[in-house]
Amino acid sequence: MPRSLRRGAAALLLSCSLLLGTAACGADTDASVTTAATPSASGTFEQQKLAKTRFVANAGLAAGATYQWIVKPYRAGKFKKGADGRTVALVKAGLAGAFTYNRLKAAVNNAKGDPLLSKAVAPLTAGIDSLKDLGTKLRKGEFDAADLGGLEGVVNGIKDAGKSAGAEVVDKIPSASQLSGG
Repeated sequence: MPRSLRRGAAALLLSCSLLLGTAACGADTDASVTTAATPSASGTFEQQKLAKTRFVANAGLAAGATYQWIVKPYRAGKFKKGADGRTVALVKAGLAGAFTYNRLKAAVNNAKGDPLLSKAVAPLTAGIDSLKDLGTKLRKGEFDAADLGGLEGVVNGIKDAGKSAGAEVVDKIPSASQLSGG
């Protein structure tokens, strides 16, 4: 099988896994799990602690995916036309973009369980909503420096909001199966 055909098949396979992965880790399925377990802001101290823990986990995964598969390859020039490995880098970045959006939405949902965290995160929801088409933009190679700045601003805003509420977020690079929704 020629190399270009193998690359095309790999890109198609990864694109399909993105479509299946976003459905598997999409907002509808996550909401049913999170809603049942997420306490209200008037919950007990232990429930609020779980909200912070979940927020930190989801925000950390979003930050790790952003850095590993979007920021680093972009700065290394992997998204430029003619760059070696561009197609694979864009597909991975597309998966990471969809994953990042999904985990940031889950983190905001988790933050609702803690009054201080909820107030700190509330101003960032519009920024997160602006990332809705991030995965598609990345896969199509339509991602530029302004998009990178916006993405980093949202991720850093979430990290700062968590820190100000006593829930420090540390980058955690997700596994490939987490990224593809498997």
